Amino acid sequence: MSGNGFNEETALQAAEALAGVLARRTHRRKVMGQEVLVPGQLGDALRLPQLINRLRSRQQRQRDRAVEEFETLWETLSHLTRNQVCRELDWYDPRELSWEDKRSNRRPPPES
Repeated sequence: MSGNGFNEETALQAAEALAGVLARRTHRRKVMGQEVLVPGQLGDALRLPQLINRLRSRQQRQRDRAVEEFETLWETLSHLTRNQVCRELDWYDPRELSWEDKRSNRRPPPES
C-alpha cells in the first residue's frame, strides 16, 4: 500500500494498529545485574500518540495534515512492520488470493 491509499479512517486504523505492533516489541536490558524485558518505545519516538490524536481531531485541516504525515511515516516503515500491521487489521492484497477466494477487499486500493 502506498501513499495515496490512505484516507482519514484507514490512516487512523493503521496508526492504532502500528502503535499496538510497536508496543508489543520488547528489548532486553541489564538493570542492577538482572536481565529485564523492557517494552519498546519506538511508537513514542515516532510520536504516534500525537498523530493518532490529530487523526481524531475535530478540525479537518488537522486531520488532513495527520493523514499526510502518516503516509510519509508508512513509507519509512520496514516491509515486515507493514505486514504485521496489515495482518492485525485483516487487510490483504487481492492479487495474492487464489481465484476461488470469495473474501471482499477490505484493504484500501493500492496506488497504480
